[in-house]
Amino acid sequence: MRYGIIGTGTVGRTLATKLASLGHEVTLGSRTSDNTAANEWAERSGPYGHADTFARAAEFGEVVINATAGTVSLQALHLAGASHLAGKVLIDVSNPLVFSATGQASLDPVNTDSVGERIQREYPQARVVKALNTVNADLMVDPGRVPGSHNLFLAGEDPEAKAVVRAMLVEFGWPDPAVLDLGGITAARGLEMLMPLWLDLMRHFGHVDFNYSIVTAD
Repeated sequence: MRYGIIGTGTVGRTLATKLASLGHEVTLGSRTSDNTAANEWAERSGPYGHADTFARAAEFGEVVINATAGTVSLQALHLAGASHLAGKVLIDVSNPLVFSATGQASLDPVNTDSVGERIQREYPQARVVKALNTVNADLMVDPGRVPGSHNLFLAGEDPEAKAVVRAMLVEFGWPDPAVLDLGGITAARGLEMLMPLWLDLMRHFGHVDFNYSIVTAD
């Protein structure tokens, strides 16, 4: 499978490294083709890793991953180009965090909208799936960092697209039953709203190796 990753930060590079290690071809995209972080990553990654622009990464990928900050995701995807996203599974990993001068976190959008929904509205021909935004980057690709049973979540309108994302997560090491499908893309609102809680938990525990475990009565 060919993956195009939009964003060269920690999340983008972590996902790119895992996918390349599994034998997938990956193009890590940034605003310009001379991005230092992207090119250094590609040099370390061997024949499966490439670095290029957002547009070239999106064009390259059979699956595209938005790993940018949620507050700039639409701008980044605009540079990637609607024609390069049409018909493709587009995994949105972003969180729209906004920090005040005192470091207090809030979200924009929130409550009645989400980044996942905005992306789907802006790119109706893309098959948007919200996933992976509720855990730290290292845990995304190595669920064994947290012992026991714990969960990831999916949200999106296209069942086939969600099946593609689920298969990727299983390849990362997530047990299939641990991946919970929450329904349509409006469920991205709740997933994004978990992020301020996640930050509070990080401060409480003093590290990022934790996750949510959903326990039911049946």
